[in-house]
Amino acid sequence: GSSGWHRKGAAAKSSDVARQRASVRHCSGVSRGSQPASQPAAASRRKGASETMQVLPENTELPAYTREEVARHNTPEDLWCIIDDRVYDLTRFAKLHPGGKAALVDVAGQDATVAFYGLHRKEVLGKTGKRLVIGTVVGATPRPEAKPGARSVVPYGEQSAFMPGWKSAYYTESHARFQEAVRACLDREVAPHAARMEEANEDPSPELFRTLGAAGVLAARVGPGPWQQQLAKSGVTLPGGLRPEAMDHFHELIAHQEVARLGTPGVTDGLGSGMVIGLPPVLHFGRPALAARVGGEVLRGERRICLAISEAQAGSDVANITTTARLSPCGRFYLVDGLKKWITNGDFCDYFVTAVRTGGPGIGGISLLLVERSEGLTTRKVKTSYSGSAGTCWVFYDNVKVPVENLLGKENGGFKCIMANFNHERWLICCMTNRSSRLVLEECFKWANQRRVFGSELIHQPVIRNKLAHMVSMVESAENWLENITFQMNNMDYKTQSEKLAGPIALLKLFCTRTQNSVVDEACQIFGGRALTRTGMGRIVEGAQRAVKFSAILGGSEEIMADLGIKQTMRNFPDARL
Repeated sequence: GSSGWHRKGAAAKSSDVARQRASVRHCSGVSRGSQPASQPAAASRRKGASETMQVLPENTELPAYTREEVARHNTPEDLWCIIDDRVYDLTRFAKLHPGGKAALVDVAGQDATVAFYGLHRKEVLGKTGKRLVIGTVVGATPRPEAKPGARSVVPYGEQSAFMPGWKSAYYTESHARFQEAVRACLDREVAPHAARMEEANEDPSPELFRTLGAAGVLAARVGPGPWQQQLAKSGVTLPGGLRPEAMDHFHELIAHQEVARLGTPGVTDGLGSGMVIGLPPVLHFGRPALAARVGGEVLRGERRICLAISEAQAGSDVANITTTARLSPCGRFYLVDGLKKWITNGDFCDYFVTAVRTGGPGIGGISLLLVERSEGLTTRKVKTSYSGSAGTCWVFYDNVKVPVENLLGKENGGFKCIMANFNHERWLICCMTNRSSRLVLEECFKWANQRRVFGSELIHQPVIRNKLAHMVSMVESAENWLENITFQMNNMDYKTQSEKLAGPIALLKLFCTRTQNSVVDEACQIFGGRALTRTGMGRIVEGAQRAVKFSAILGGSEEIMADLGIKQTMRNFPDARL
């Protein structure tokens, strides 16, 4: 039997492995196959708790235990259990367990896999579990560990282009390599810390921005253009070995969606949403020297930038902004006065692409300036329904001096620049919103397959399958429309995109945000009370339901998008009759 196989194999182990086993047994305070430990031994274990909760070196070969051996360790003073294919010693951890010691005693000596996944996310094993694992289970099939960059195997967990056996009219092997590289970078550098940062309202650090800049992730998020070749000359390469001249908007779409996949809305926006909407006006409308200098600094992660349009009294009504810029007596500077509100990333940014009034009322008096953080410019965070990690803030301008060379486009011609930039901003929101919806959908599939109620898994309930069916249908529809629009962007220059895609992108944004609203609403019903809990199993869904209205309002509210989409359609309506 398996026990006999185990003993023969153990006898053949090298002395090094034997010493490692002895070391593990010493740390756990019990020997293999022993009866419950004596009181002095238990006291010794309690005294040395900090020694027990140490992470074993990577690639350590762990001892293998039979289920019968694990079953002997079944008391509060000697408490082992099995999760997946691993054996854990919870004796010292029991008194620290947030759910109380009794919950662990209930599974002492048993296979606790089902009970564990009914209450905890797998990531718990990657944190606390590393300090408690003491062995493997004889004959158990190891659960495969997802490596950084790995794709989801959950149905509809990835867009169809990256599902096994599926083909795409848009994506190539270049896009697949690029996606793997961007995901691997974010999985290594951001994902392990994202949930903690989100809960602590922690800003992404300058060091993290420099890391993402060096990896080419920041550059990937501003799309194709001559700035990619310029950046390559400074030593920054795009992920996946992508050549700058080979980049297209599908690569950019992937980069945005990989950031959204983190599932932490505040941190996700904090990782450069301000840059993605604030830097393009500089690159497209700034003087060449200004665009090259600022673009390089920002894309290398050395400095940070945001877009400052909205005001307390002028959100979607951009034509009526009141922040002013007047020429100084010497004619070398604009002097900026006013305030902006709800500026994403603004609290930690160095540059502010700011809409100002340089002329008369209405759209004909608006200009766009690149304002550097300097004397007279201050920021203060705005508390919103998601994490402060996004750096959303007020921006106050008090006689701020801005060189006239920092004018973007023409004086009093800023409204056209803003509108052209809005297309890209709204497309960005579509990319990230639908990836967030897909992540929530994936969470629901996982939960429905592991959550047991009324004697079986949730997925066996017809009402749950019906909810999932509607969620899949909406997410996949939105993704296909998004891919169609992205293909058009690949085949239109910036000016043509501004003319032809404003209406379709507005309607796409409306559909993506309505899809997200429905998906998150259904997810809350599937997760129940956990969808209202900021930590644990429902963490992703809870964060999504608090942030769901951001996409529906920012970049133009749903009502404005609907009206704009149809107005644009009617501009060239033919002489058609029934």
